[in-house]
Amino acid sequence: MALSNEIIKERLREKFGERLVEWDEPYGLLTFAAPKEDNLKVLQFLFDDPELRFQFLTDLCAVHYPGREGEELAVVYHLHNLVDNARLRFKVYTSIDEPEVYTATKLFSAANWMERETFDFFGVYFKGHPKLKRILNVDEMDYFPMRKEFPLEDQSRSDKDDAMFGRGGSIT
Repeated sequence: MALSNEIIKERLREKFGERLVEWDEPYGLLTFAAPKEDNLKVLQFLFDDPELRFQFLTDLCAVHYPGREGEELAVVYHLHNLVDNARLRFKVYTSIDEPEVYTATKLFSAANWMERETFDFFGVYFKGHPKLKRILNVDEMDYFPMRKEFPLEDQSRSDKDDAMFGRGGSIT
């Protein structure tokens, strides 16, 4: 029997019950969230379960939601079951004041660099990571550039030519 979103959801609900929330299927991709304390438990279950076998970490990133008080940062895992060609998206939310999530490096080797990049750009601290340090930005940087903490571009600026940025008229 092919592994469907319904089967995955049912197995997860059997194991974790109501702790998993925000069930959705945008474009057919099963998506859900769990408390950040459970991220390793959920990942380990998805990896070890003989029916689910989500043993490939496709991507790990973060998203900044400034309007979600106490859950401003989301760590997003994209997992793939290569045997059944099934995919899913799993999220955990954390406060921007205490942006800590357990590392997945013991389960997925690829998480090492992905977590370092997420730390570098969003400031999410992965507890237990073997070498969590900036990977692309300079060590002296005292902010996290992908957070939505900076004002949008001032549209009334007159000191730049919009055509140079692919907006507006042609370059002469």
